[in-house]
Amino acid sequence: MEVPVGLVLRCVTRSSPYWPVVSHKTLRRVLPGFAVSALGDGMAVLAVSWLAIELAPAADRGIWVALAAAAYTLSGAAGAVLLGRFLRHRGPAQLAGWDASLRAVALGSIPILYAFGALDVRGYVALLALSSFLHSWGQAGVYTLIARVLPERDYLAGNAVLSGVGSIATVAGPPLATLLIIFGGPATVLAADAATFLVLALTFLFFVPKGSVPEDDRMTRSAGFAVVRRIPALSGLLALSFAFFFFFGPVYVALPLHVSDDLGASAGVLAAFYTAFGIGAVLGSLLTGFLSTWRLWPTTVGIIIGFGTLMLPLGLGAPTVVSVVCFGFAGLLWPPYSTLSTTLFQRSTPSALLPQALAASSAVRVLSVPLGTALGGPLVAALGAVGALRLSGGAIAVLGVAAATVLALRTARTRRASPGDDAAGDPRDARDARDVEGAGARP
Repeated sequence: MEVPVGLVLRCVTRSSPYWPVVSHKTLRRVLPGFAVSALGDGMAVLAVSWLAIELAPAADRGIWVALAAAAYTLSGAAGAVLLGRFLRHRGPAQLAGWDASLRAVALGSIPILYAFGALDVRGYVALLALSSFLHSWGQAGVYTLIARVLPERDYLAGNAVLSGVGSIATVAGPPLATLLIIFGGPATVLAADAATFLVLALTFLFFVPKGSVPEDDRMTRSAGFAVVRRIPALSGLLALSFAFFFFFGPVYVALPLHVSDDLGASAGVLAAFYTAFGIGAVLGSLLTGFLSTWRLWPTTVGIIIGFGTLMLPLGLGAPTVVSVVCFGFAGLLWPPYSTLSTTLFQRSTPSALLPQALAASSAVRVLSVPLGTALGGPLVAALGAVGALRLSGGAIAVLGVAAATVLALRTARTRRASPGDDAAGDPRDARDARDVEGAGARP
């Protein structure tokens, strides 16, 4: 008896770890708007630095590219700290909607001012900074929504879906941005990005029905960073993430300048690097949902070592094709790291504290990349673009080796203290989860 192909596909689809996410009644409304916005951000990755190159004085292009790339995310860390008192009790859909609204307005102002000849590089950087001021809270809202509408067993898949959408946008965004730059200039790309954030704002503010996202009525005065400090596992993970993203930051300055100056190539070659990274990230996102049986710490440490190693060819004079391929394989490792670490935060933080804890985590990550990006300008000036890329990859690899050493010592010490218990660092271990939750609940 022949089994219908459609029936087989439905069975495979519904047995996937992603089915509870994409079929959820609330998330079905959110994901299309999130996908549109992610595509806009995928285009902006290319346009932000390219417009800075166009606006900046030739002698200071490296510094202004670094400032523009940093400003697009940096002020989100300040917003996480300064606005905690006012936003920590807001609903997740409201947080995400306000962030998207501010981005739409601030980014939409850039092409308007540019069209009237009223935009200089200083004003450009200021508007980029304004656009990201609520971004840590917006990210916290999105991932808090995931944690409140899905059961804990589906957190990893929910995070992986969001990561996968972003990764697909990273593949599609740069080629679309290249076309828009050719026919309309980089300011046109930012106009499109603003429009996509308007779609996302409308999605969260008007198309997520009230009552569809459970709220936690327990009031707490704990700040996000205080919550993280009480949970040693999260503190260590956040410190590792900060260093990882900080060392990657200079790539956002060094890679565009390497393409434009060292290689004498067009924006299309830069788009090829970002597209390869995005293709790898798409594959990595698809695989992440199946990692529920993997242990967190060995996985994250291995990712860091592998990522740093794959970055080295960019700084060792490898042919462009080889560098693009290695950058793509590095992209394969990016989503599992971010998704697994976010899942640990969701699982180990009490629900009432989750928005501010996630905002603190986002703030640290948001801060780390721009700080590294800001460092990229002086590094390129001192070492050249290739030298900065070499230093970035080497530092990430060394960080991973150092973390592996600490992990091995910690695991050995735990085994000596508790013979027969080899689950140290495993986020699925029930005993460890209870300990973490208890630590987070302490005054």
